[in-house]
Amino acid sequence: MAKRSDTLETVLLAVELLRRIPRGRKVTASELHRQLKDAGIDRDLRTIQRQLEMLSEHFEIERDDRSKPYGYRWLEQAKALAVPNLTPQESLLLQLAEEHLKNLLPARLMKSMEGFFSQAKRNLGPESTARLEREWPGKVRVVATSQPLLPPKIVPGVFEIVSEALYNNRWLHLDYRNSGGKRSKVEVMPLGLVQQGPRLYLVCRYRGYDNERNLALHRILSAEISTLTFDRPKEFDLKKYDDDGRFGFGEGEKVRLSFRIERNAGLHMLETPLSSDQQVVEINDRQTEITATVIDSAMLEWWLRGFGKSVCAVRKMPLNTNEK
Repeated sequence: MAKRSDTLETVLLAVELLRRIPRGRKVTASELHRQLKDAGIDRDLRTIQRQLEMLSEHFEIERDDRSKPYGYRWLEQAKALAVPNLTPQESLLLQLAEEHLKNLLPARLMKSMEGFFSQAKRNLGPESTARLEREWPGKVRVVATSQPLLPPKIVPGVFEIVSEALYNNRWLHLDYRNSGGKRSKVEVMPLGLVQQGPRLYLVCRYRGYDNERNLALHRILSAEISTLTFDRPKEFDLKKYDDDGRFGFGEGEKVRLSFRIERNAGLHMLETPLSSDQQVVEINDRQTEITATVIDSAMLEWWLRGFGKSVCAVRKMPLNTNEK
């Protein structure tokens, strides 16, 4: 029984390696070893080297042994075995996922998926017969709701270290410079990673404190992952943290907002309400009064000011405790 199990493990390892060997470039045994480890497949490097030697003898895989470490790749004319049975629809899904999730998944996990992403791109390449799937990315787009900005530059390696610490519940040592230019070295408990427009923020707790803070990744000068782990606070909920307006520079305080707005300027709020309890009253032919329960925040103030003279009679009424 143990022999059958060992044989199955060997076959599964061979399949995983075949799926990750690229076609257009060479990959080393060490790179594949890291990819497999990031994907949760723990095998020693020598085992992977032996498997690659065997696979290069039985499949159309080129082994470049002119110098060490050896490089492996599929021959250009070889049949596509890198990701068996990957349909055009699955290839399209992977291509879109790589584009939109690259900042929201652990860097090591994205790295371990490189073989799949490469095969998906080839499956939808110029020579692909999947014309409709190949055309789809050119038919959809996510557009900005405000003036588009280029993302700030993040120090190389910082995102990878931060995402790994967040993934493994490990403490982080940071050299951080805040928006005022003050620089400090801190130890933090990473709790969440949030993308707001072009910027990435780390939600964390400082050592010895129980309140959360948002640290901009582009202001982290260096990061080091600790060997110490922590128990993730059960009371912390990233969705609730966001719902409380923490990324709108608020403190989670709900208010009953009321204001008058010119009909043309506020027409979109009839289609996209401020809240589920929003009420709309027609004041006259030119003005509409809108009332809604919202989180009080600096972002709310900026939003209201953006309407200029089209908005007037703004009132905020704090809610009773039992209404919150």
